[in-house]
Amino acid sequence: MITPIAVVGPTATGKSDLALDLAERLHGEIVNIDAMQLYRGMDVGTAKLTHDQRRGIPHHQLDVLDVTETATVASYQTAARADVEAIMARGHTPVIVGGSMMYVQALLDDWDFPATDPQIRAKWETLLEERGVVIVHEALKAADPVAAATILPTDGRRMVRALEVVELTGKPFAASAPQIGEPRWGTTIIGVDRETAALDGRIELRTAKMFETGLVDEVRTLIDQGLRAGQTARRAIGYAQVLDYLDGECDLAEAQERTFIGTRRYVRRQRSWFRRDQRVHWVDGADPHLTETALTLVEP
Repeated sequence: MITPIAVVGPTATGKSDLALDLAERLHGEIVNIDAMQLYRGMDVGTAKLTHDQRRGIPHHQLDVLDVTETATVASYQTAARADVEAIMARGHTPVIVGGSMMYVQALLDDWDFPATDPQIRAKWETLLEERGVVIVHEALKAADPVAAATILPTDGRRMVRALEVVELTGKPFAASAPQIGEPRWGTTIIGVDRETAALDGRIELRTAKMFETGLVDEVRTLIDQGLRAGQTARRAIGYAQVLDYLDGECDLAEAQERTFIGTRRYVRRQRSWFRRDQRVHWVDGADPHLTETALTLVEP
């Protein structure tokens, strides 16, 4: 009986290396669950593994979208579930890795998404674009106070989705929440974390490396491919800050600092989200025997 493994947790904790180690030991294939790594060309700023770094292990759900396309949890759910089941049918172990919180939930939990309506979505996206997150948050408070209290007031895309769902269904956004129970396929969920100060140091080094190894040039290339027109990709941490730099809204050092701060804030959200899930088996990314520790959780 093949049981998938999900390696989740905050950014920069060492999830990718652990997933590769587990895939090597368990004849596995990797399924990406980082929303921004779905995009072609977004490599430096997402710390996407190069082909050489993938150790010859098949990877799925990488480089499947252009930056002009909108990544959605619903479309990812359909495609990634098909990948996991195809891997299992081949007799291999799916090793799901990443830290995009809602994507993890969509893949592993029972979550049926309400339909979308391009006109309704466009109306709220236009309001977000023209008036900003404060006005959108006020609209959400009027339509669904509970959703407004639970969604971060800076999370424009999720507020837009909540407003779309409320308008489409006539029901609160929470009515479409996933049902949490036994993970799909009996997946073993391993959470990787590190001590906060140490993780902050890793984030700072990782951010500096991104700026040193071509993030600005990567963004320039993606602008030529339509990055500014995309609803999702251009808002990614790092990419949004470099766009501000290129638009003259800040200098390069400030763009790097804003990227570090934005990543650190995101890590706090990831940690809070995943720590609430009692199904997660936590391991320390600094454990020198991390792979062996993780294997005790998945091997009979």
